[in-house]
This record gives sequence, structure tokens and C-alpha cells, in this order.
Amino acid sequence: MKNLNRIKIIVFAVFIFTANCCSSKGKEEAKTSKPNFIVIFADDMGYGDVGVYGNPTIKTPNLDRIATEGQKWTNFYVAASVCTPSRAGLLTGRLPIRSGMCNEKPHVLTIRSKGGLPQKEITIAQALKGAGYQTACIGKWHLGHLPQFLPTAHGFDYYYGIPYSNDMNFDKDKAGDKTLFEAKKSPEIEYFDVPLMRNTEIIERPVEQSTITKRYTYEAINFIEENKEKPFFLYLAHAIPHVPLYRSAEFEGISLRGKFGDVIEELDWSVGRILSTLKENGLDKNTLVVFTSDNGPWLIYDEQGGSAGLLRGGKGETFEGGMREPAIFWGEGLVKPGVVMDMGTTMDLLPTFCKLADVKLRNDRIYDGYDISPVLSGEGKSKRDMVFYYRGTDVFAIRKGAYKAHFYTQSGYGKDERKLQDPPLLYNLEIDPSEKYNIADQYPEIIQEITQILKEHQSSIVPVENQLDKF
Repeated sequence: MKNLNRIKIIVFAVFIFTANCCSSKGKEEAKTSKPNFIVIFADDMGYGDVGVYGNPTIKTPNLDRIATEGQKWTNFYVAASVCTPSRAGLLTGRLPIRSGMCNEKPHVLTIRSKGGLPQKEITIAQALKGAGYQTACIGKWHLGHLPQFLPTAHGFDYYYGIPYSNDMNFDKDKAGDKTLFEAKKSPEIEYFDVPLMRNTEIIERPVEQSTITKRYTYEAINFIEENKEKPFFLYLAHAIPHVPLYRSAEFEGISLRGKFGDVIEELDWSVGRILSTLKENGLDKNTLVVFTSDNGPWLIYDEQGGSAGLLRGGKGETFEGGMREPAIFWGEGLVKPGVVMDMGTTMDLLPTFCKLADVKLRNDRIYDGYDISPVLSGEGKSKRDMVFYYRGTDVFAIRKGAYKAHFYTQSGYGKDERKLQDPPLLYNLEIDPSEKYNIADQYPEIIQEITQILKEHQSSIVPVENQLDKF
């Protein structure tokens, strides 16, 4: 009888222990069930500035590795070919024309601007916060420097970075007889009175730009480690390789590509440190990392600008080099490795993150992004078959499938005026990604189809207050 009672006690103890273990495991799974998201955003990096995208003299071992372990996208686009509208498109999942965040002149927000990303816009950070995410913006913002437009007013719990581009607030007195162009090619810290902010407070001015990439990286690491027990969204928007170029002492003269290469190789180091931090904290299997850039290379700066590789054009243009970017998606268990030739854009990130986090999008607005999670998991194709190439508030070109029609053309930073193309130029981007061979005379029906798409698209645009015109 005693033995039977002992057996009953043992069985009951095992049951309680197992139940507690299962309960703890359930809590742990519930705590980590939502994936983390990290967007690493370069500034003015070209399609050809990464080793895995064909650069022969810049070493990017970390980016090359995650492109192999994850997905390398070859037809990935941004919302615009310059900073402000491109960033607005990424964070809202909407074309900048819908939020008033694009303009011809000025084409980005300046230090005199009184506008910024409107409060009615919903950012990735705001969407995810409703699902319990911790959010941080580290790096360049450029969506409004006044308090009501800063990251902390748009869903980010924490902000550490510069409010606009690293070449703004040029101090002519400190630069002496140098022009702005000359000062950017041979910069000193004091030439650009750019503030470094923590949340809404300026903590350094001018910011010591030679160490900024490292400081962004360590701030990002701290945020990851402090929030490893809960889901988080980190938007790490580097200020480089936007001219003027700065890099820390350890990276001076290490690249065959010169100063520009040094800057990219330090950026690659930063990516490596972020990935190491995820692995050290057991977060690598539940974190989706996206690496891309805001627009193409700033070609007018010659060897201090980047390269679009085989693509035509660069920053400021609506040829492919201005808006098609390197894009790498990494996340063990979240991303099926491979090369993806489907079309995608930065505007697809918001609906994709929301889908993976089980967040419903509000239905009171038009979104221009698509959920690409089926592509990431290897279970489907992208729904995107069109890209709109805006310059300012006008559509300069449209891609439909393999074909791209240019209605207008204009150089990025030249003195030429926009040129109406009648009939539109037409290129088959699958055969001719360099846009060398105009085939408009062979496919008038395709031009007619894309022209009709333009008319339908323009009818969907509701006029809003232009934020870049407010001074």
C-alpha cells in the first residue's frame, strides 16, 4: 500500500513538473512568437557598391554572407531617387505624393523647412507599437527637424541621430574660400553645423562625423540587448556614403576603392556587428534583417560618389541607377535563401512586417506596398508588377512587367531641363537593364497600355498640402 502511495506521489510530481515546464515554455514561445525587424538603410549607396552585387574592389564580407544565407533581390526599388521622399515611402508604405513629402524644388527638406511627415501618416513604428513592439530610430531622419516631426512624434520610443543630411547647415565662415562643393570633397567637422540628437535634445553640435557610424552601431547594439525579451523594430539609417565622406581612424586607407571604399567597408563592419549581436543573444532565428539604400549614387562627386554598376544614371534620376537598389533580406527560419528576381520596393516593408506581426492595416488610406512575406518564405511570388518612378510630384516613368516607359527624362544634378519624350522611350529591363536600346517603335501597344496605367494612377492621387514648400 505504501509503495502504491509512493508511486502516486511520484506520478503526481512528474505531472506538476511537466505542466510547469510546458507552461514556462508556452510563455517563452508567446513572448518570442512575434518576429523582430531591423532595417539597415544606407544613404546614396549604388547598385554596384556591394561585393555580392559585382563591385570588384570594395570588400563587403558581411553583406556578401547574409546575401548568401538569405535573399539577394535584383529588382528592388525605392519610392524616390532622393532622400526625403524615399524615406517617407519606406516608413509609410505609400508613395510620397500621397503624404505631401515630395517636390521638385526643393526636392528634400532643408534646415529652413517648416514642414515634415504629417501626423496623420502611419509609420511602421506606429503600426507595430500597437502589437507591443519596442521601437527605435538610430541615424539620419530627414522627415522634419521640428519637434512635431521627429521620430519620437511618429511612433519611435527612442531616437539617436541627425535630423537631416550630413552636408546641411554649411558654415561658410569656417570653410573659408571653399565652395560648398569643394568643402564636401575635402570636409572638416566644423564645416557642417549638423546636430546630434537623443530623442528631442541636441547633445552634440557639430556632430563628430568621423565616429558617427561606430556610435550608431553601438547604440543599435544597446537597443537590441535591452529589448531582447520583447519584440522590437529597429530602423538604423546610416548617414553614409552620402557626401561628405567620413570614416573612423581604423578604416582610413583600408580599401582599394579609396575613401569611398573605406566608408562602405566600415558600413559592412557595422552590419557584421549587428548580426553578431543577434546571434550572441539568441535572436538570429526570430529577427528579419533588411539591408538596402535610400537612392542611387551621387555621381557628380566622381570618385567620392558610388556606382550603379550596369544600371544607367544615379541619384536624382529616374533611370534605373537612381531607384533600383541592392536589397538583402536575412533571417534564419524567416527567409528561404536564394536570388529573387521578383519586383519589390521599400514600400512593401510596412505591409510585410504587419503581416508577420499579425497587425491589421487601417483601411482608411491607399497603400502602395504589397505583402512580400510569401516570397521571403519561398512559398509564393510577389504581387508587384508595376513601379512608378516619381521625380518631385510628377511621374517620369513606369515599369510594367519587363517593360519601362519614360515619359520625361532629366539628369540628376545637371542644368538641363526636363525633356518630354513623345513617344515615350521604351526599354525591356529583363534584356536591357542598362536602358541602352529604345524599342518604342517595335511595341506601340505596350506604350499605349502603360500610358493608360499612368492616367488611371493619376486619377487615384488626392491633392494634399505640400510639406517641402513650407518655410
